[in-house]
Amino acid sequence: MSGFPTLLYKELLRFWRVWFQTVVAPIITAMLYLLIFSHALANHVQVYPGISYVSFLVPGLVMMSLLQNAFANSSSSLIQSKITGNIVFVLLPPISWFEFYLAYLCGSVFRGVMVGAGVWLGTLAFAPPQLSHPLWSLVFALLGGGLLGTLGIIAGIWSEKFDQLAAFQNFIIMPLTFLSGVFYSIHSLPSFWFAVSRFNPVFYLIDGFRYGFFGASDVSPILSLLVAGTCFVALSAVCLLMLQRGYKLRH
Repeated sequence: MSGFPTLLYKELLRFWRVWFQTVVAPIITAMLYLLIFSHALANHVQVYPGISYVSFLVPGLVMMSLLQNAFANSSSSLIQSKITGNIVFVLLPPISWFEFYLAYLCGSVFRGVMVGAGVWLGTLAFAPPQLSHPLWSLVFALLGGGLLGTLGIIAGIWSEKFDQLAAFQNFIIMPLTFLSGVFYSIHSLPSFWFAVSRFNPVFYLIDGFRYGFFGASDVSPILSLLVAGTCFVALSAVCLLMLQRGYKLRH
């Protein structure tokens, strides 16, 4: 018998019990970004020919919300369990470290995709729906949720208090997501920042996701898939190794 379904159910129920905070609030935040940036720049910026700036913003905001919430779900769940002490009820049962990882990962992806879908539905009032290659968008959505969900598990394991987790989110996650081409094309940046952006894995997630909407992107979607996939495999290996050794969990 496996404890995976029970642990996954616990993770889904944990964020759904406070759905207004975990799902509705991020959607409202993304809509505010859309209102502000579209009002300020819609008449002055056109990134791709024939695509309005409002339409350009939509996939970036959807993906940014998905990524941030996937990270927040796994990281907050682990740090809360560690601080309150109830992590022992997850560690004591005969649940393998892979099942542990998979349950937290799936919970993060589910919340991220739910928030992303909510943001996309909310933007339909501002821009017509466009999905030139929906399969590409789905692949990058799941891959992005998995990558940031895994990073959230690593951050939750490493952090020993909320301040450390907040620092991780403020100094790593926020810069990676905001400096990834959500509000602009990297081709509009000076040469130095253009080169820096090419080392940001979140840029490839958002650019590949945007390709699924318009069939246009700053780099090849194949390259984006390779970079994002490699980062996901590497982070997963690190995370599984930490879980297998009980790093900062089995004190």
